[in-house]
Amino acid sequence: QVVDETDRMLREAYQSWLPTVIQFTRPTNQNHFRHDTPGRTLLHPLTTIRRSGVERGFKGKCYPRLAKIVCSATLTQDPSKLSQLELHHPLLLNSGKKRYRIPTKLESYKLICTSNIKPLCLIVLLQELRGEKCLVFTKSVDDSHRLSTLLGFFEDLPFKFSEFSSLQRESTRRKTLAAFKEGKIDVLIGSDIMARGIHIDGLRYVINYEMPQYVKTYIHRAGRTARAGESGSCFTFLRKNEVKRFDKMLKKADGSSCILRSLPEESIDSLRPVFETALEKLKDKLKGSAEPEASKKSNKSGDKAPGALKRKRGKQT
Repeated sequence: QVVDETDRMLREAYQSWLPTVIQFTRPTNQNHFRHDTPGRTLLHPLTTIRRSGVERGFKGKCYPRLAKIVCSATLTQDPSKLSQLELHHPLLLNSGKKRYRIPTKLESYKLICTSNIKPLCLIVLLQELRGEKCLVFTKSVDDSHRLSTLLGFFEDLPFKFSEFSSLQRESTRRKTLAAFKEGKIDVLIGSDIMARGIHIDGLRYVINYEMPQYVKTYIHRAGRTARAGESGSCFTFLRKNEVKRFDKMLKKADGSSCILRSLPEESIDSLRPVFETALEKLKDKLKGSAEPEASKKSNKSGDKAPGALKRKRGKQT
């Protein structure tokens, strides 16, 4: 039995997957195979071939026993959580000296900018990456949607981008991811839904549009690139007051260093006129989408019409 992304799987319900799996992996005194119908053999609860001798803690118990392997780049060491997996004398294997490890061939960069020009800095950085595949991580689904909408108001951008978030239907996300893998889309903008279980061949760049709050988050995001011995780069946008905290956070991961990178001021300034127009369009669009939501809430509140209220008062008098 192999459980990947164990820390997240233990944190999420996933339709009660764990009790179901554990039930079928518990040893039984029944035979390895069960013959339900003549000529047909069904595999019974998962087991392994019996090993010679008696393992510690298993004297008098049935054989064979299932081997369990749990994996994660940020595996929890909380006994109360690991106990759910019913591990027997578990052995911890770590790929580095520290608990957290960043890919060997990953280059980390930090870019310092103010919040009011961050979208411009992102565009300039993506222009410098020259259309290479790139994942852009935001802190929330709403932020991903706003950023994607804002970039959509810029004309003639030299890269193709798309939103990738839980606001979309699953079928839409599958098509978007397939287009990204095929190179029809250069940039995906989303939240941490992209940080787990997604492998993209040839992905060289990851951008943290906001600073990750935890080193675990940084590792999983940056781990989308520099995989299987390949090289990759991770860029993180920071405000000045976030730099010290970010550097301290990275020291928890094998003492990794982060290179300070700057962007050409003239490239940022050239986008300002278009940026102002795009911001106005974004405000109008968000305002327009907020009005129907407000009307829905007022209709659901059950408020009675003014005339009905007057009629009710008239009866009381």
